[in-house]
Amino acid sequence: MPIREPAVAGFFYPGDKSSLLAEVDACLAATPAATPRRTIAAMMPHAGYVYSGRTAGAVAAAVDVPERVIGLGPKHTRLGERAAVAAASAWRFPFGDVPIDAELAAALAGKPHLELDDAAHRDEHSLEVEVPFLWRRNPNLRLAPVALGWLDLEQLREIGAAVAEVISAAGAPILIVASTDMSHQIPLAEAQRLDRLAIDRVLALDPEGLYRTVADHDISMCGVIPVTAALFAAKALGAKSAELIRYATSAEASGDDRRVVGYAGIVIE
Repeated sequence: MPIREPAVAGFFYPGDKSSLLAEVDACLAATPAATPRRTIAAMMPHAGYVYSGRTAGAVAAAVDVPERVIGLGPKHTRLGERAAVAAASAWRFPFGDVPIDAELAAALAGKPHLELDDAAHRDEHSLEVEVPFLWRRNPNLRLAPVALGWLDLEQLREIGAAVAEVISAAGAPILIVASTDMSHQIPLAEAQRLDRLAIDRVLALDPEGLYRTVADHDISMCGVIPVTAALFAAKALGAKSAELIRYATSAEASGDDRRVVGYAGIVIE
């Protein structure tokens, strides 16, 4: 099977190995963390590293990253299937290739709504930008990326149940990583207010509440679909609590508080 070439290297993150690893290491070290702990799921942002790298790094530093990760990310393009499991043999990065976990991918693709499809991943950045952080924490990383377009609540419940079933059957640690940014291009105070509404639903392990809150308040949280699915999966796997590791906005880097994007990092145990 083909190797997926990077879509946003040199744009969202540095395109050469030394610069990329230096930036990832700086982001991992920027927020002091306690001893990394085993977690069921993590929510990470996916913007350019200058904006969201410290938040993504704080989450990656806080968790014990196992060799196997299921990534759930939103689709920002119309390409491919609506719920697409990566079919490539590996994803390429400036530091080398990260193998796709073929066993996990095949197990997921055998579940309702999920299809093997690389087209949905070809130009999609939402999981790509997170992989260098995960790989830096565990260079034996094997990834099962899933790109999710718009799905209703019952479909997400079924996908979450399927992810939990695959993980339970695997008999080895598997981390779920859900990719999302928060509010987009609104004033800082309004972004903080709306983002808090959504964050509180994630911290409450309330997938239905998150889905409805984002819709009712018109919150431009681009990854509400994968995060909702991840919450359903985490609850099925016995999740009991969640912790906000870091919240930030693009204003920290840009100085512009008139049109910001929010970034939240959360771990679920």
